[in-house]
Amino acid sequence: MTKAIYFDMDGTIADLYGCDNWLDDLCAGYTRPYRNARPLVDMRKLGKELNRLQSQGWHIGIISWLAKSGSDVYGDKVTATKEKWLAKHLGAVHFDEVIITKYGTPKQTAVKHPLGILFDDEQQNRENWTGKAYDVNNILAVLANIN
Repeated sequence: MTKAIYFDMDGTIADLYGCDNWLDDLCAGYTRPYRNARPLVDMRKLGKELNRLQSQGWHIGIISWLAKSGSDVYGDKVTATKEKWLAKHLGAVHFDEVIITKYGTPKQTAVKHPLGILFDDEQQNRENWTGKAYDVNNILAVLANIN
């Protein structure tokens, strides 16, 4: 296994789906749900674990999709909003890789280290991943047991 860990954002570390009218907003081209999504994990603890793992040589990345539909301009706005969300909630982590890509892109084809670990709420992404994949339950406990 490659010493790399990737996180999906929406539904994994960011509660996009918990925002009121999230789907209507995405269809209308608004970024509000991405901006206002609450963290799904204790971000202080997550940041601490990610920094610990990085100090041990682990590559830390984000692999997240854009909205299912939308223009290139909207995609650019979503990307900027997701990057700001990461800076706000995990600013102490210096990600080795942040990829915000077209909806439906096979995530293992978009990253530098597809044999690493993926945390993702979507079962199909976990099944297609070429490394080891985990759902969103117990992210911190899984990370704590990685050396």
